[in-house]
Amino acid sequence: MMHVEVVETSSLGDRSYLAHDGRVALVVDPQRDIDRFLALAGRLDVRITHVAETHLHNDYVSGGLALAKATGAAYLVAAEEGVDFGRTGISGGDEVTVSHALRVRAVATPGHTFHHLSYILSGPDGPEGVFTGGGLLFGTTGRTDLVGSEHTHVLAHRQHASAERLADLLPDGAHVWPTHGFGSFCSASQSDVASSTIGRERRANPALRLGAGDFVNQTLDGLDAYPAYYAHMGVRNRAGADLIDLTPARAADPAELHDRIAAGEWVVDLRSRKAFAQRHLAGTLSFGLDGSMSTWLGWLAPWGAPLTLLGESPEQLAVAQRELARIGIDHPSAAASGAPEQWAGGDSGRLEHTPVATFTDLSAARAGRVPGHLPPPDAVLDVRMAGEWTDGHIDGAVHIPLPDLAHRLDEIPDGVIWVHCGSGYRAAAAGSLLQRAGRQTVHIDDAYSEAAAAGLTIIDH
Repeated sequence: MMHVEVVETSSLGDRSYLAHDGRVALVVDPQRDIDRFLALAGRLDVRITHVAETHLHNDYVSGGLALAKATGAAYLVAAEEGVDFGRTGISGGDEVTVSHALRVRAVATPGHTFHHLSYILSGPDGPEGVFTGGGLLFGTTGRTDLVGSEHTHVLAHRQHASAERLADLLPDGAHVWPTHGFGSFCSASQSDVASSTIGRERRANPALRLGAGDFVNQTLDGLDAYPAYYAHMGVRNRAGADLIDLTPARAADPAELHDRIAAGEWVVDLRSRKAFAQRHLAGTLSFGLDGSMSTWLGWLAPWGAPLTLLGESPEQLAVAQRELARIGIDHPSAAASGAPEQWAGGDSGRLEHTPVATFTDLSAARAGRVPGHLPPPDAVLDVRMAGEWTDGHIDGAVHIPLPDLAHRLDEIPDGVIWVHCGSGYRAAAAGSLLQRAGRQTVHIDDAYSEAAAAGLTIIDH
């Protein structure tokens, strides 16, 4: 029998897959930390004989080459892609026999990239499903602007044609197994669907419901900014990434942490935003592991600059180091585990806290009833993305998307800044950036969906 196992990387919004027949296996779009796939194959007692890439990824460093080398597997990469390593070139229409019970057929599905491939997985009874990479996703498609804005329109048209091609080739019951679309910025829009089939996508996916022109217009209108570190992923994947190195970072003492903060380096607190608000080392930045740490830290931190990690435990540091390595941020300069008091070396003067509020508190403050534990707001800063702001925002708020904040601090009004985002995570990061710059902030740790109910006026565009 044929089975498909999902290896999820929720921090980046991606999925990889291991398909097997009980003896041999095919891995599709593996992340860089290949130990997860080797361990899974070991538990299943199967041998990985093939590794396939749907495309050269823009949102993470691929583990495909390293996994193929480690297992002796054939490495399937689009023949049309110019890469700097040996691979088994594959083109649309090619079929690969993994075993007598498992075979895959490549289908050219350009759109997310020019040479994107999907892989139809078939068993003795015919097609079971399709690995769609960054093409046909759950209720949406992959974005078409990652290989250059000048190609966006053309690739959007090709994305529509590719979706229709898959729908024509497969029965309604065939499973759809995408790599992106679970929070990844590679997705043109987001969906909370957990699984899907070709039949469901026929009913729900704009690429299969709309004509080409309407689909292209809708797709292009919905595109927002994407992480700055994407610019480095394609280059790394084209060259071929080596084995991941998760050797623990060198431990830093309080004196070194003080020096790094004084030098303006990025010293990152991985604890939850609630713990950070209660007490943190002055000058540190909040990117907790309770959210998409690697995406936002990789986006905001200067590429290649020294990075120091602070966590509650060595295990927390190890999780963060693994997540960062997935996007090519290797070997933090230093790290420390424990509590803020330890990082401060017992000097309470080096510790800070951040006042926390809700949208109800903001509504009361605007009505002149400021809760006693909070300083009144001189300005409200919204750090959500442009599309979120356009969909609706608090009347009178200042809008600077989080990725732009570090370069636009001079645009922040004077006085006390109350900061919000969609859920509280990005606002914590933004508030820490402002605090590091010497500003007084209040962190609105609340869901934006509660703003209207709290009595705040919402401006819709």
